[in-house]
Amino acid sequence: MPFNALGLSPTVVIAANKKLYLQPTPIQIAAIPVVLRGGDVLAQAATGSGKTAAYALPLLQLVQEKQRKVLVLVPTRELAVQVGEEIQGVVKYLPTPIKVVSVYGGVSINPQMMALRGYADVLVATPGRLLDLIGQNAIKPDHFNTLVLDEADRLLDMGFSDEINRILALLPTQRQNLFFSATFPEDVNALAAGMLTTPTRLVMEVSEANTPNILERAIVVDDARRAELLAQLIFDSGEERALVFVASKVSAEQLARYLCAAGIQAAAFHGEFSQGRRSQVLAEFKASNLQIVVATDLAGRGIDIDHLPCVINFDLPRSPADYTHRIGRTARAGGSGVAISFVSAATESHFRLLENRLKKRIAREIIIGFEPTEQARTEKGAGGIKGHRMSKKDKLRAAAAKKSAD
Repeated sequence: MPFNALGLSPTVVIAANKKLYLQPTPIQIAAIPVVLRGGDVLAQAATGSGKTAAYALPLLQLVQEKQRKVLVLVPTRELAVQVGEEIQGVVKYLPTPIKVVSVYGGVSINPQMMALRGYADVLVATPGRLLDLIGQNAIKPDHFNTLVLDEADRLLDMGFSDEINRILALLPTQRQNLFFSATFPEDVNALAAGMLTTPTRLVMEVSEANTPNILERAIVVDDARRAELLAQLIFDSGEERALVFVASKVSAEQLARYLCAAGIQAAAFHGEFSQGRRSQVLAEFKASNLQIVVATDLAGRGIDIDHLPCVINFDLPRSPADYTHRIGRTARAGGSGVAISFVSAATESHFRLLENRLKKRIAREIIIGFEPTEQARTEKGAGGIKGHRMSKKDKLRAAAAKKSAD
């Protein structure tokens, strides 16, 4: 089905084609007509499936027709930049000037205030910085009659619920609301129930036609030899880039130093870095000046690296949703990729729980020369998994993630 069959105007279709959106994805086919009609949407689709264009293309048409002023809330600085750039990539081909501004914390607020000059047709924002701008009268919240929550689950998981409620209270009561995300846990459904008016719920079921082409591997290795194995896999892969996930900023820095000492171009990436440093690391990675970025889960959402061939879970993710978002950094936009998880004796039970929640089984591999010597624990409940209620430790992590993202 071509884009022009979805109700998009010729000018938007031409702009989409120039942006290299040539054929709509399943989520775009389902969402675009509903958004154009002005209906509320609750959309769930896999990472990399084209969610941004699913709301951006129809909303840009409505902006052109002077029917919409759009606010897009995102959880991280990186996602704010990515979404803003993706929308700008369509806008530059439209005949009607549309002002798109991205605002986020970690950088000076003054240039963002200058960019706004009191208004934006499309504003992409992290919640904290948006409230700062509202507090300084740099933007009027009643200006917006359309609200998009992009990565809605992450917004709540990172502790933005209070800020979102404050923002909702300032927006016009009559507005179009769009929720887009890869997962929808209970807290997101509860927020949606209180916000959305007879929404169209779109759930893109996984099928052969829309499943990301990701080869998932699980390599059994002793904890103490993971860094050595990682370096070996990197050397074996040649010049291919990889995004490596770890559990903490300390681990990110330690592992990046180890890889650099082994002769591999690597850098850490975590929330304690300044926005300038984070942008520099991502720019060098995208330009292939860095082969490896070792990241905390801050990078699990909102980072879009073209043709990233590999994601490696050096430390296992704590929840199925985090696993989904981590591996979704590869095989984006119809591409293919590999996702590797290191599984040790201590984490085998946890990985089995992840598999159970994700309803999948991944064959265990052993690499010659790295045969494990430790015995896996088999007691019931070993390993644990993140549940529906946040523990005290989880709340502290969420607060830290929120501070670094906003």
